[in-house]
Amino acid sequence: MVCHASDQSYEDGQEHQDSRSLEGEGHVYGYEEDGQRYVSLAALRARGWTGGMVHQLLGTPDRLSVNPRLRAAPQVRLYRVERVAAAERTDEYRRVAESSARRSVAVRNAVQRRRSEVLERIRTEPIEVPRLDPGKLALRAMEHRAGLAGAADYPIEPPDGDSAPDTGHSGLASLAPWKVDYLRHRMSHYDRLLDDLPGGERDSARPEAANLLRRRICAAIAEAYPPLERECERRTHDQ
Repeated sequence: MVCHASDQSYEDGQEHQDSRSLEGEGHVYGYEEDGQRYVSLAALRARGWTGGMVHQLLGTPDRLSVNPRLRAAPQVRLYRVERVAAAERTDEYRRVAESSARRSVAVRNAVQRRRSEVLERIRTEPIEVPRLDPGKLALRAMEHRAGLAGAADYPIEPPDGDSAPDTGHSGLASLAPWKVDYLRHRMSHYDRLLDDLPGGERDSARPEAANLLRRRICAAIAEAYPPLERECERRTHDQ
């Protein structure tokens, strides 16, 4: 068996189709076996075919072949070039392709609308910050840090510039990074807003949405606790 990329055009014996490369990013799409030329399912998808179109217009593959890049992978479904070319010239192919394209546009538009709705909600969602007196906030922040240290290799020494708290509320050190960590932990339920992103957009839109949410939460913390403003600004600038 010989497998290699094919840049030849589809032909039906009398009509010559425009040449289209069947070589994809790191994938071998064109095949020659037993004197016949075949195109893989991956190549059909690259040309605009969907799985439903292949099932409806081509049906059963003409040949199953060993994957040339990974022999343990499932067999590659192959379709004769001439049969694919003939199908692409039919009115049914054009009708099905146009219908599929319209559905794809509708899905993309729906996903984009949902993404915009989620971002708008993040921009407008009221952000409530837990209110604690300075002493209690410092103690809760230290307890939260100690809990993290118990679960992982987190240092429990106060950050640079902070001293250990004494027993009086007014003398408690700022422990700004730990305080912001604790407050952010208390406000982690806002992260559920990110879960409303549409599935197809979660990887691409999540960084933008997460950054917007982080900025809003940091701004709310800074407004509720002015001494933490510098730490909140540092976090938004570092991201």
